[in-house]
Amino acid sequence: MQASVGMQAQVQSQLQPQLQSHGTMQGYNPGALFCEMLRTGQPPHPTLTLLLSRLAALPIESLRRRAADAERDLLERGITFTVYSDATAIDRILPFDLIPRVITPTEWTQIETGVVQRVRALNMFLHDIYHDRKILADKIVPAELVLKNSGYCEAMVGFDVPFGTYVHICGTDIVRDETGTFRVLEDNARTPSGVAYVVENRHMTLRVLSDLMTGLKVRGVDEYGLRLHNAMADIAPPGVSDPQVVVLSPGIFNSAYFEHVFLAREMGVPLVEGRDLVVDGGKVWMRTTVGLAPVHTIYRRIGDDFLDPDVFRPDSMLGVRGLIEAWRNGTVAIANAVGTGVADDKAIYAYMPRIIRYYLSEEPILSNVDTRICAEADALAYTLDHLHELVVKPVAESGGYGLLIGPHATKAELAAFRDVLKANPSNYISQPTLKLSVSPTLCDGGVRPRHVDLRPFAITGKDTWVLPGGLTRVALREGTLVVNSSQGGGSKDTWVLA
Repeated sequence: MQASVGMQAQVQSQLQPQLQSHGTMQGYNPGALFCEMLRTGQPPHPTLTLLLSRLAALPIESLRRRAADAERDLLERGITFTVYSDATAIDRILPFDLIPRVITPTEWTQIETGVVQRVRALNMFLHDIYHDRKILADKIVPAELVLKNSGYCEAMVGFDVPFGTYVHICGTDIVRDETGTFRVLEDNARTPSGVAYVVENRHMTLRVLSDLMTGLKVRGVDEYGLRLHNAMADIAPPGVSDPQVVVLSPGIFNSAYFEHVFLAREMGVPLVEGRDLVVDGGKVWMRTTVGLAPVHTIYRRIGDDFLDPDVFRPDSMLGVRGLIEAWRNGTVAIANAVGTGVADDKAIYAYMPRIIRYYLSEEPILSNVDTRICAEADALAYTLDHLHELVVKPVAESGGYGLLIGPHATKAELAAFRDVLKANPSNYISQPTLKLSVSPTLCDGGVRPRHVDLRPFAITGKDTWVLPGGLTRVALREGTLVVNSSQGGGSKDTWVLA
């Protein structure tokens, strides 16, 4: 077997330069970076070799025509997100790169089991900190980091949720370093977005690049809506035979509104706003053209602060007055649970390996990126001394906002950020600048290596299921590590080989 693998590797290493010398792949060179397609040093996979040969045989003009067709299709179908600035809100398509990112069965097994493990630990952690707080008493995680966290919710103390599931939908951001090792970058346990693009990207591939997939065994992604609905039905109040699920959206001006529409359609349930719901008699009802109808599970895409003006922000026009009381009384279920933000805080992330060991007595299947918490004096001193080498992130931000990438920053930017960091060190963590893996991507100058990450989506009701693949985001600008759509990134179809 070893001889066979060695022979295949030799054939592959001889074949790759030939494939990169003509057609679409002409001039493609990832250098020392780990490439998701070429996988230098990894065991060869026949499907990848076949896919690479098909790409190499495809004229670059043909790929550009198909890319233009895809962009036009995205616009016509309204597959967009909203980018906000101080003065405007602009709807844009999420740039879609036709060349897929491929994950082998062995790699997917590691990702899938690692994500399931993290979701289990996150849910156990949340139950503990809202009940016995054993992990705080045992000083595994600093109590101050949890109890004074902006995501911690006093209204959740002592409240039991069905199956102990707080994080019903989790998006785990995973990167790959220069050695090909998968590492978790962060956990998104509040209202993770992006799954709509996973499904739509697959549909787009089948429309404009089906010849690339012919005969290949790639796992499907169309099961997500059914799985999500089943999980939402799992957590509905007991005794309800046919629970009514709804998707609660802030409305059309939300940046992810397209996804809210998509999820409601995929589940076959109503898309509602706060004004469509009312709490009466301790239960939640939906206004319809024929009167009030009961609601049993709410998949909410609204942040905690705006969910119920009786408990959180009294000026909120997006939520439902009395909703939290109805939830605590067991007449309705809410996913994700309120107060999950403390679990996806970037400072708590640094403790996830310890959290996994504490609750599961297991080693993490997916490693964290080495992380320093700047609230700690030693970590702050190291970060300030090595600012030009590190990535520094605010603990409660998302979307690529407010971070510093030291190696790419100017002296003036480093100096300004140094002052910000000193003024509020507890708001930041620092991490080494990873040499993220790259994937072939269609650019102005041809197919070139661009950095990618991966966000698999896990759904948990009674049990956890992980969508095969996930959202592969790609940094379209040369040299940049920021893949977020709000910062100019795009996405790819993600193929998990069966």
